[in-house]
Amino acid sequence: MSTFFITTAIDYANGSPHLGHAYEKVLTDVIARLHRLRGEQVFFLTGTDEHGQKVQMSARQQGTDPQAYVDRVSQEFRDLLPKLNISNDDFIRTTEERHKQVVRRVLQDLFDRGEIYRAEYRGFYSTLQEQFLQEKDRNPDGTWPANFGEVTEIVEPNYFFKLGAYQGWLIEFLQQNEDFVFPKYRQKQVLEFLKEPLNDLCISRPRERLEWGIPLPFDEQYVTYVWFDALLNYYSAVADRPGIWPATYHVIGKDILVPPHAVYWPIMLHAAQLALPKGLIVHGWWTTSGAKMSKSAGNAQTSLSYVDEFGADAFRYFLLREMNVGQDSDFSREQFLVRYEADLANNLGNLVNRTLNMTTRFAAGVVPVADGAAWSGEERELKALWEATGPEFIALCDGFQFHQALDRLFAFIRAINAYIEKLAPWKLGKSAAPADQARLRTALAVMAETLRLAATALEPFMPASTEKIHAVLGRSLPAAWTLRLNWGDSLTGSAVAPALVLFPRPAPPVPPAKA
Repeated sequence: MSTFFITTAIDYANGSPHLGHAYEKVLTDVIARLHRLRGEQVFFLTGTDEHGQKVQMSARQQGTDPQAYVDRVSQEFRDLLPKLNISNDDFIRTTEERHKQVVRRVLQDLFDRGEIYRAEYRGFYSTLQEQFLQEKDRNPDGTWPANFGEVTEIVEPNYFFKLGAYQGWLIEFLQQNEDFVFPKYRQKQVLEFLKEPLNDLCISRPRERLEWGIPLPFDEQYVTYVWFDALLNYYSAVADRPGIWPATYHVIGKDILVPPHAVYWPIMLHAAQLALPKGLIVHGWWTTSGAKMSKSAGNAQTSLSYVDEFGADAFRYFLLREMNVGQDSDFSREQFLVRYEADLANNLGNLVNRTLNMTTRFAAGVVPVADGAAWSGEERELKALWEATGPEFIALCDGFQFHQALDRLFAFIRAINAYIEKLAPWKLGKSAAPADQARLRTALAVMAETLRLAATALEPFMPASTEKIHAVLGRSLPAAWTLRLNWGDSLTGSAVAPALVLFPRPAPPVPPAKA
């Protein structure tokens, strides 16, 4: 069985985690869980990128050495994972020996085969972005864009990777693999970038200027350029694990698509004679009032407090329901509360408690047998809706359209609640008429079954909550997830719990004290 190998980008250990990091982890986790639920062998990798000039500078500013600095920051990222219920299989750090050995081995191989050469570099350098710049990077008025920070002119010998020699190959590869980058319009952006000639890539920094990096195996007076080091984490983590490489998908933000992941990385792999990943999944940015959320802007870390306030599953649900993968999305407390109260508390949470409460009141806490003779148009309509929703939900998930998949699923949940309102089991329970009792038993069975189906579909998105729902419905889960998405009667005779509060109402804001 081939392995479904998925990665996040590794996070730069130069600051604490924020909303963008959390979203990328959750998005990747949902994809990984979907494939595990289908019985596939999955390997999910995340980690931290710990070398480079910015890390060295930050450590000095704090009066500590770089290793101690990245140890602390990396642990913050590692601690975020269980908080968000992330199911990663490995956590790679670029300061680990297993990674350094692979980087040096690849570099030596490329050098031995003439893919790396020494030459003098003369030009401009951005310390903030840790990259060499070209004249085309300037603004029309000759200044440098603000995102480059301080730009200095330098002249120094360095080592270069023959990036430009593979430009034609990469263009042909992308033309032949039209789905390499998702969404497709991002791939068009890559091809647009490749219309300009590629310069060879400077892959070294002299140790007299930068000590915090992996030394080149063929010249210890230089360390490896941070991107040439960091990108290889995807391979170094599994280099000694047969049957995992190549990666299936790298999940990354749009800001590191071009040139690192869409140009440097495929060319590096091709030159190193390693298989390329199946594709890149490129997500957008979270904004607030239209401005990008980021650690530098100071508006992204507070959003992680929502996990403590509302729970990981509510946070996970909001992120996947709100953002169309590939596009930007706005984050606000107001919008979060709308989703939390309408979708989770009023619809899903209410459905759970109605089902448990009425099964306890009218069926002694045991899911009754549905009376086929008592089925009417309402039950047939609800079942037909699920038989349309289930396959559509899966297809949308497979296409990474998670916001639409959740929209369709919650339309089904709303339909269940509408069915309950129309049938009014609480009224049927007051009648002794055999027909009303048969109708009541059927309604209770249908409520339990539709709740089970909705919870099953939600498992990759809200793993802790759905585990609780399945537990209170009183049935252990068979292995095949796709089979559990079929309407059936597996809950008949199941003893249910009397209640379950999944999404408590948020406390009202405290009014400011009067002066």
